[in-house]
Amino acid sequence: MQTKLADFIKNTPEGQEADAILRSCVHCGFCLATCPTYQLLGDELDSPRGRIYLMKQVLEGYPVTQKTQHHLDQCLTCRACETTCPSGVRYGRLLDIGRSVIHKNVKRGIRESGIRYLLNKTLPHRYLFKSLFKMGQFCRPLLPAKLKKLVPSRIQSIREWPVKKHRRAMLILDGCVQPELSPNINIATAYVLDKLGISLIKAEKAGCCGALSYHLDAQQDGMNYMRRNIDAWWSFIDNDKKDAQPIEAIAITASGCGVTVKEYGHLLRHDPVYAEKAAQISALAKDISEILATETDNLIAHLEKSGSRHKMKLAFHSPCTLQHGMQIRGVIEKILGIAGFTLCSVKDAHLCCGSAGTYSILQPKLSQQLLKEKIMNLSVEKPDQLITANIGCLMHLKSGTSLPVRHWIEILDEILSNDSPK
Repeated sequence: MQTKLADFIKNTPEGQEADAILRSCVHCGFCLATCPTYQLLGDELDSPRGRIYLMKQVLEGYPVTQKTQHHLDQCLTCRACETTCPSGVRYGRLLDIGRSVIHKNVKRGIRESGIRYLLNKTLPHRYLFKSLFKMGQFCRPLLPAKLKKLVPSRIQSIREWPVKKHRRAMLILDGCVQPELSPNINIATAYVLDKLGISLIKAEKAGCCGALSYHLDAQQDGMNYMRRNIDAWWSFIDNDKKDAQPIEAIAITASGCGVTVKEYGHLLRHDPVYAEKAAQISALAKDISEILATETDNLIAHLEKSGSRHKMKLAFHSPCTLQHGMQIRGVIEKILGIAGFTLCSVKDAHLCCGSAGTYSILQPKLSQQLLKEKIMNLSVEKPDQLITANIGCLMHLKSGTSLPVRHWIEILDEILSNDSPK
């Protein structure tokens, strides 16, 4: 694609990156077939190809309008188009750059700005979110039916974190909302790795990965969260500390966080203080499925030792951040197959469930349409439970079905503990 970027961005790092991405697009249209919003709306401007054209205009200095902002807002950032694209167009990164420029030039309405501000100031702040969540539990009887499903009256009692006792060690990202909404996920992960001879360590000062703010018109806030996590982890992985226990990886159980932490090195590459550290953090970041995929023999041995195989039928929803963002496909399914589970086939498994971070709040109509379609496709073969690999998807799916919805690592933990999944 021919480009002629405007002077305001042409010689900036973002402009040079955007220019290279735009030039890689040949407008073939393959992306239209896998874009959820184009399938729902049938509007070229709500497809990756159409949005790329809109962003090209913005970066070339054409007037920025609310219409352009509207079409970019309706994008889920699911990145299914990247999986489909034969030219390797990095659409997600172009969208970050385009949205940032538009945010500086188009003023949002008071209501919309207020919602985004509140989301940015509450969700990434773990302890503030915890207080609000407790308040929601207290007021649960007064909430509408849909909200009641998202605010459980009680959280299942959890075990204590296993005592550190192994020579092998990994860090874990606790995140912001997951410790309150589903605290068993990371604890189950700690016990699974404990059985495989790996101690899992929490860095107390680490928190939100930065993705929520970064995609809410608050990119600097998001990058500050990234820097805070790097600082929190660095004391554990600093190679200059001779007495430090080697950290093999940073285990991440929310794929939405994983795809972001893996991009720290790129997003902070121009930061003179954090660039090198961020690159090392990204290299260490692993989705828990990637870690267990390298421990298959060890895992099989423990499954045989537990003597447990379960024939429960599961329907797996692969989050977009897992299959498109990190390009991890078939790994979790293989692990669950080894554990003896039967996995349902899922039609249109590549399509988004509609959660997409805060998308379900900011674009409820489109989000609910996608949720309804996803639940229908997951339920065709009558599974016993739905499973996924991201807290956002988990909570969103829960709101649309009466079936149990859980993180897949919790199921594996129960099998290794020789307990029947409930």
